[in-house]
Amino acid sequence: MAASNMTRIVVPCYNEAKRLHPRAFLAALGDDPGLSFLFVNDGSTDATLEVLRALQAEAPVRIALLDLDRNVGKGEAVRLGMLDATEGPYDLVGYWDADLATPLSALGEFLRLLEDPEVDGVIGARVRLLGRKIRRRPLRHYLGRGFATCASLLLGLNVYDTQCGAKLFRNSPILRSVLSAPFKVRWIFDVELLARFPLLMEVSGVTRSQRWVEHPLLEWTDVKGSKLELSDYFRAVAEFAILLYYLRSPAGKCYRRYLQEAQSVPVPSQT
Repeated sequence: MAASNMTRIVVPCYNEAKRLHPRAFLAALGDDPGLSFLFVNDGSTDATLEVLRALQAEAPVRIALLDLDRNVGKGEAVRLGMLDATEGPYDLVGYWDADLATPLSALGEFLRLLEDPEVDGVIGARVRLLGRKIRRRPLRHYLGRGFATCASLLLGLNVYDTQCGAKLFRNSPILRSVLSAPFKVRWIFDVELLARFPLLMEVSGVTRSQRWVEHPLLEWTDVKGSKLELSDYFRAVAEFAILLYYLRSPAGKCYRRYLQEAQSVPVPSQT
């Protein structure tokens, strides 16, 4: 997995001590000299922080740690980490699930797609196709497909999978603007993240998405110990209504102002 780009991947972690695979992250660093990781400890109450500190000690120049003193949720952990990364010398900034449901081997294809200057972002998609190993619980799959259809309609673009935890973007002023304000939702922040680009650029979702590529993953595994429960889908429905209010009603003007006023936000320091 070789690339000339400087790439920062943010990895949000909440009570992941038993599911983290440090060797996999170190192997990825060995494959790509331009790659680095920023792990965000989201107020974990288990040994996650100790595991991350030990991992950082193995490659202190290319592994950074942002330790949050309280749990703020995956979306906010991702936002703070990516906001920090946009200030660094990185060409590409993204995030990846800590359990490696999407293996890091997929990162090479993301990077190859972003070699095209016409591509500004790559979004992983869990598509069940022949020759691909997408292992997902049936209930999670069907509920996810229903949600994805609603998200596609809300965003006004033909996106297959907004919720895959593997995304990579070209570092740019618009990316920083998108990340400057806290998300209004906690569980479906990926949808809000994508929605902010066309809103701040004052273009349609279709126009913005012409520079994004949705990449069908070769492999994705529903890792045992996932914190996602059935009740979370009901929370997602409630949050969908919140986004509908902000994106498809007169409240959209206030929401855009909320984003514009958050352009100078201090970023928590990393270690």
